Amino acid sequence: MGYVKDIKSPQYFKRFQVKFRRRRSGKTDYRARKRLVTQDKNKYNSPKYRLAIRFTNKDICAQVIYATIAGDVVVASAYSHELQRYGLEVGLSNYAAAYCVGLLIARRTLQKYGLDEEYLGETEVTGEDYNVERGDNARPFRALLDVGIKRTSTGAKVFAALKGACDGGMDVPHNEKRFAGYDKDSKQLDSEVMQKYILGGHVAEYMTDMQDEEPEKYNEHFSSYVSAGIEADDLEELYPKVHAAIRADPKQTPKPRTKPTAAKIWKDKKLTYDEKKANLKAKIMALKSDE
Repeated sequence: MGYVKDIKSPQYFKRFQVKFRRRRSGKTDYRARKRLVTQDKNKYNSPKYRLAIRFTNKDICAQVIYATIAGDVVVASAYSHELQRYGLEVGLSNYAAAYCVGLLIARRTLQKYGLDEEYLGETEVTGEDYNVERGDNARPFRALLDVGIKRTSTGAKVFAALKGACDGGMDVPHNEKRFAGYDKDSKQLDSEVMQKYILGGHVAEYMTDMQDEEPEKYNEHFSSYVSAGIEADDLEELYPKVHAAIRADPKQTPKPRTKPTAAKIWKDKKLTYDEKKANLKAKIMALKSDE
């Protein structure tokens, strides 16, 4: 077959439709967003909540959001850097921290709507799958998991946050196939493995192995743990205390507002006609005095 030149005519460019900005930058999956946001017409403008989990290199963000025509509205939010207030100062982006953030966003949201006393969730970390059941009065708070563009592979940290939200009393539709410890051959969840991950057991094993084999690398890699005086054996007792502290007081503490500093002026102030005339007169007198 000979060479065929692909000619894009002016008619092609006239009909070219530019994709949304967040699609062009690879930030939003609009196919998934449409299904998460679109509400049934017979529900009469009832908000459709979604639990959005996002990860950065050093932080985890969880938000309960619903969409409106004017834009998305954030009901509640929780971040892993808030866990320092609850006693967790290191390891703020691992699997166990994601569970804590999910637990925090669930308790905070339920407290906002007055459902925290009726729906306590799973108070003990057993690693088994948990689904909230309807109480006597109000129905449980329901939200759909929004993972963004994160890969939904088995054992991903986003499902640790989901597990924390479910244990916190929030109704998030899911199954156990993506939790750490699920075996696709036997099609069963190993609750002991899941419990180990929630309580940081996998981190403790890694710390112990590195400390025995490469102590210099351990001091460098786990420098924040060393400076905080946390060892591998302390993690199993640390995380249950963090969970209890979150349940005791999930309310968000507002930051103290500081007075704004004096505004900096980058441009010179505009002179009036009389000021310009006086400056010109001063320059002329200076020139005459030099002569």
